[in-house]
Formats: sequence, structure tokens, C-alpha cells
Amino acid sequence: MRDAELPERLASQILEEVKAARLMVGTRLPEQQLADRFGVSRSPVRSALGLLASMGVVEALPRRGYRLLKDGAAVVNKRRPETSRSERSYHAIAEDRLSGRLPDRISETRLMERYGLARGALLKLLGRMANEGWVERLPGNGWRFLATMTSTESFRHAYEFRTVIEPAALMSPTFRIDVEAFRRERDRQKALLDGDLGRLGRGRLFDINSGFHEMLAACSGNLFFLDALRRVNRLRRLIEYRTFVDKDRLAAQCREHLRLLDMIETGSRQDAAAYLLRHLNGAAAAKEAAGLVQSGKRKGRG
Repeated sequence: MRDAELPERLASQILEEVKAARLMVGTRLPEQQLADRFGVSRSPVRSALGLLASMGVVEALPRRGYRLLKDGAAVVNKRRPETSRSERSYHAIAEDRLSGRLPDRISETRLMERYGLARGALLKLLGRMANEGWVERLPGNGWRFLATMTSTESFRHAYEFRTVIEPAALMSPTFRIDVEAFRRERDRQKALLDGDLGRLGRGRLFDINSGFHEMLAACSGNLFFLDALRRVNRLRRLIEYRTFVDKDRLAAQCREHLRLLDMIETGSRQDAAAYLLRHLNGAAAAKEAAGLVQSGKRKGRG
């Protein structure tokens, strides 16, 4: 199913990229590069760029794609707020699913009644969830929730797995620094420390954090590391939404990410791998201490 809200969401994410990377007026924005960055096809990217063109942020070039009309500093205030009713409904559905109050299969009618949503608004939400990989459409008007982590034990196992594969990816003999990706991630972490931590919603913060770790895995040159990490991140997305948003901890996490980049760029990959292991163990311990999951058991179906 097509996610009707995807182009608008991509437009907001492109603006964040422009700001984080400090892109200047005249910079080209290749559709395929953006599609690869956000894991979507070129069609929604083209629609998102069209929205930005209508806002006067970019302009279309005949047969040459789009270019920026405003630099990163000029577009910072155009970010869409993430406290809308749609966002609240999204997190309500996620919480109900994690708590066992929603069955594996459910109809659109029941979801509309439960959350007081019009069909159009619900379909936008379901399209977003399907794009994130935790729900899929069934024949007719039914939907099925896909497997996700729901307990402290599964969360702990996920981090245990990550402490094995992520340092190993960093030490891979085929590891190569992606200069552009490192610069982009460095700028994004600095933007978080400069104020984005207080402006962005939990979903976007999760995407930025998981994207940083996936970037390092991609640099390994081994697609099995990257694919495994992406699968774990998809499964843990919902349970991470239960994390208490401790801005101090998130800020410390950003600084650790920056230190990791420094260590890798100076050739200290073995030290960086050990530091990454401590970073992951520390993040897991902090989240469990913050009461990430209330119970290791699913509640009754609702």
C-alpha cells in the first residue's frame, strides 16, 4: 500500500539533511542518492522535492533534478512539528501493541473506533507503519502486526547480538571509511547537540541513532553485517519508544558517537571496536535502568 504521508515526511527529513550537512545554495540533490539514503524508491523522493519546490527551498532543473535555493541555516525553521494528533495516535498504537492490547490481526474499522480516527488519517498511519516494517496489509481491510520485541529479555538479547556483530564489522578486513557518510553523520550528531535533541520526536531520534550504527556496519563492506543490524533495528523500534527520553543521556550518546568517528579516522580501529562495545553495553544498561520494558510477559489480547 502506498504511504500517502511519506512524501511529506521525506521532505522534512531532507530539510534535516540539508541543515545537518550545512549544504549551500546551489547544491544538487540527486533523487537516487536521496532514495538510497532513506531506503525508498525515487517516486516519493521526487514528490518530496516537489513539495520543497513549492516552499521555495529547491528548484527543478530541466532534466537535471533539483538544486538548493536556501542553505541549511535558512531552512532550519521549516521543520514540521512532531507533536501532532497523528504522532500521538502513532505512539498510542505502538504502546497498545507492545502491551498486548492489540491482537496480531485487526480490522481498519476496529482501529478507527479505538483511536477515534477517520479512515484517511488511519490509512496514513498504517502506511507509515508498513514502511517501517511492523505491520502489513491483509486481503480486504484487515492488517497484521509483524514480529517485534516485547520483553526485557528480547531487548537484552538484541543488544547482546549487537555487541557481537558491530565491533566485528568495525574490525572487518574490508572496512573502508566512507568520507561523505562520516561527514554527514558528524554534522548530524553536532546538530543534535546544538538543539535538535529538544526539537525532534522519538521516531526521528531513533532513526538518526540507528542510522549512525548502520553507517558503520555498511563501511565493513560485508552486507551480512548491515542486513543483520537493520533487522534488529526494525524489531526493536517499538520497544525503544518506551524509553524515557533522557536528554542528558542522549547528549552523552552523541558525544560518544563523535569520539568513535575520531578514533576510526585516526586509524585506531581496534580501540574504536572496544569503545563501541562499551558504548553498546552502556546504552543497554541505561535503558533497562530507565524502565524500558515494564514486564517480560505479554498482557491479554484486547
